[in-house]
Parts: sequence; C-alpha cells; structure tokens
Amino acid sequence: MKRWSITLLACLSLAALTACREGGPHMAAGADGAGPDAARIESVAMTASQQGNAEAEQRLRSWAARGMPVAQRELGILYRARPGQQEEAMRLLEQAARSGDAQAAFHLAEAYRGIANGTSGSSAAASSGTSPGALAWRWYLAAAEKKHAKAALMLGLLARNGEGVPRDAARSARWLEAASELGNAHAMFLLAYAYREGQGVPRDAARAQHWLEESAEHEYPPALQELAMAVADSDAERAGHLLKEAHEHRRNNWNRF
Repeated sequence: MKRWSITLLACLSLAALTACREGGPHMAAGADGAGPDAARIESVAMTASQQGNAEAEQRLRSWAARGMPVAQRELGILYRARPGQQEEAMRLLEQAARSGDAQAAFHLAEAYRGIANGTSGSSAAASSGTSPGALAWRWYLAAAEKKHAKAALMLGLLARNGEGVPRDAARSARWLEAASELGNAHAMFLLAYAYREGQGVPRDAARAQHWLEESAEHEYPPALQELAMAVADSDAERAGHLLKEAHEHRRNNWNRF
C-alpha cells in the first residue's frame, strides 16, 4: 500500500509539472475545465505580439480554432496589424463579437471605420450589402451595450459627425453622456462643450462646468488646459499648476486617450 501511494503521488506530481510547463502559472481552466482563462490567453497574445513568438501565436491559433472568444479576439487583433491578413482578422473578430466579447466588437467596429475612411484596404464589407460606416456603428453599438466606454464615445462622435448614421446632435449627446458615466475623460470633455454650447442638450453652464472638472480630474490634458484658462484671472497659482499638469500628462500619456 505504501509503495502504491508513493507511485500515485509521483504520477500526480508529474502531471502537475507537465501542466505548468504547458500553461505556466496562469493556466487556470475555464468553468468547464476545458482551457485557459482570459488572463492566460491575453498573456500569450502579448508574447506573440510584442516578441513575435511563433509558439505563442500557434497556441492562440489552437485556442481560437477551439472556439474560445478571447483567443479569437486576440488573434484577430494580431492579424489586423499585418498586411494581407485583414479579412481573416475581421472574420475572427466577428466570431468573438458574436459570442458576446465587447472588446472584439469594438475592434471590429474600428476595422470597419478604417474601411469607411479609406485607411484600410480590406474588402470585407463588400459582400454584406451594408456600408462599412453602418457596420462600424452596428459593432460600436454592440460593444457600448456591454458598457464599453470607448465604444460609447465613438457612437457620440459618429452621431455628431454623421458617420454611418445621419448627423444627430441629441443622439450624440446621449452617447457622450453614457460614455462619461462609464468614466471616459474624452467624452466628459466633449459633453462639457455640448452643455456649454447647447449642442443636442439645453445650455447648462453648471453641467458644463461639472463635466469639465470631471474630465480634468481624470487627467485629460485638453480639460486641464481649458480649466486653467478658465481660472487664470481668479487663481493664477491653480492655473499654473493645471497647465503644468496638462503638459506632463500630454507628454507621458500621449497614446492613452
């Protein structure tokens, strides 16, 4: 009995070691025990993207082929950056988006907007009979309905500019407010302007000031700069501090917003 117990323990240890080698410390199974969790997939995707690791990319392809939405999304994002793989990227992103992945829906919308604006050469929308701009709106909406703040911001911008949908200031303001409530500083800044100018909402100086302050609190450089200008006459010291902060955040977070 003792020898059998030692043998069993050795087998279990070997199995655990093999699992660690194959998946690493984050190789937690999903709810059904069938595969890696989202954090593990995203970690492997980062390795594939930043290091050009072929083994990591192969893992992504394997997981995507097994129907894992996060892997489909991450592989789609990886392919989007490669000329010649745009259509496969969009196919993968759409699979993930249709499975309910909000980030995949956002990236798919970005791809369609690129086609609409002529910055992408993909012809993925040609066979659908729907314009790329309308498809961009559709997928931004799918993401925004799942509380994706930047997707809600984009809906506000598209409605304001008439991209994919008719120009509609009130619709734009509603989506900017939704994005602001979700914490998007860019949306807060635009919403402040909408309230100040009465674009899509009644003029409301108090709400304009509220959203400008909120945007500045979220360290959005244009809001910090505008707030500095607003208080320059009454509080020069605060204005100087805000301008310095705006400069630092613009320099250190140029790709954040």
